[in-house]
Amino acid sequence: MAAVPISPSSLSPPQASISKYKVALCQLPVSPRKEENIARARASVDAAAAAGATLVVLPEIWNCPYSMETLPIYGEDIDGGASPSISMLSEIASRRKITIVGGSIPEKSSGQLFNTCCVIGPDGQIKAKHRKLHLFEIDIPGNITLRESDTFTAGQEPAIVDTDVGRIGIGICHDIRFPELAMLYRSRGAHLICYPSAFNMSTGQLLWDLMQKSRAVDNQLFVVTCSPARDPDAESDYMIWGHSSLIGPLGEVIATAGHEEATVIGEIDLSIIRTIRENLPLEMQSRDDLYQLVDVRRESAGDNACAA
Repeated sequence: MAAVPISPSSLSPPQASISKYKVALCQLPVSPRKEENIARARASVDAAAAAGATLVVLPEIWNCPYSMETLPIYGEDIDGGASPSISMLSEIASRRKITIVGGSIPEKSSGQLFNTCCVIGPDGQIKAKHRKLHLFEIDIPGNITLRESDTFTAGQEPAIVDTDVGRIGIGICHDIRFPELAMLYRSRGAHLICYPSAFNMSTGQLLWDLMQKSRAVDNQLFVVTCSPARDPDAESDYMIWGHSSLIGPLGEVIATAGHEEATVIGEIDLSIIRTIRENLPLEMQSRDDLYQLVDVRRESAGDNACAA
């Protein structure tokens, strides 16, 4: 029998400068007026920082309506410095000395449109950029039909970033359905995965809680989801589920919102991860002789791929 190749061993989460911190999830309503959405997000992030949050997370597509027809109109050139949404987040991150996982916005780049999340550090600089890897497609006759690939281009790189509060992996909405991505982030040393998301009423009721808890328990880490608020009066075929949440490594719900506008704050204690992984050493019990996670980018780039 041929020798079985062994994937690189998992990395331990790096030593963060703090062992406990508060994370805020800003569940924001969205209107067709971008300036109004930016102002509302600024106020929510400011209030979260004033309440003691060191990490603030925003929703998927928070600066404009989630409509495949109109999303291109709202696209912003992040790399070209023509992004009022990211400029606002950079200013407030620098002023408040916090880290922001900036939800996602439609990003224009080289004639394409991406669903993009920027992570911004306390110096106001972009530390990482995640373009949604898995584009959502659904067709439920008589209920909902949607093809994100008709509008967006898929990203090509997973994003994991070292921040003042530790190493964080980023996914956007449909990315949460792919356990391999979460496993990859755990293997690269993440203690937290943030998923800005916009689940709809059909999938949210069935899968929202299940997906979050599964990714957290399988990988013994924290999971954050942040959704826009639901507008029951909106004239849209895509009704948002809401229920932004912070989930602990045992699947416990630490903080959660309803469907309305809200900012919820929960505490992340990094020592809990160490204790759980020592008490229940799943990685030591895994069978590399039977199955493996292949981290393609890390194998080609080495451990430098572990932090954006």
